Amino acid sequence: MADLWSIISANYKAVGLNTNLMTGKYVNVDPNAYEGIWSGKYANNTKFTVTISEINGFKAKVRYQSGSTLQYQEVLIKNNSFRIGDSRFTLQPNGMAEVKTVTKDAATGTSYIDTAYAKRS
Repeated sequence: MADLWSIISANYKAVGLNTNLMTGKYVNVDPNAYEGIWSGKYANNTKFTVTISEINGFKAKVRYQSGSTLQYQEVLIKNNSFRIGDSRFTLQPNGMAEVKTVTKDAATGTSYIDTAYAKRS
């Protein structure tokens, strides 16, 4: 029964990343606001980088790297954010970006959302 609750909890947290971002239409974005290399650190001091390039309308090519995790993906930008793998990148009004990642704790097996902020270099 405990496994069932951990699965439900993990899905609830993962779906929570999408709840209020599904509304609205896709519209062209300003490439200058997104393109570049964004870097930051999670609370456990794990560094990450998000490289955004080739923005065309609301589509972009993104590379995410954190530790041994490396992902490449073409994304759709909507409501100032996009998803790549288990992470959501949201552009903030102050020129920073919020990155939320669903992470699994190896010791306990539970999932949680790790939130960090990135700055473009």
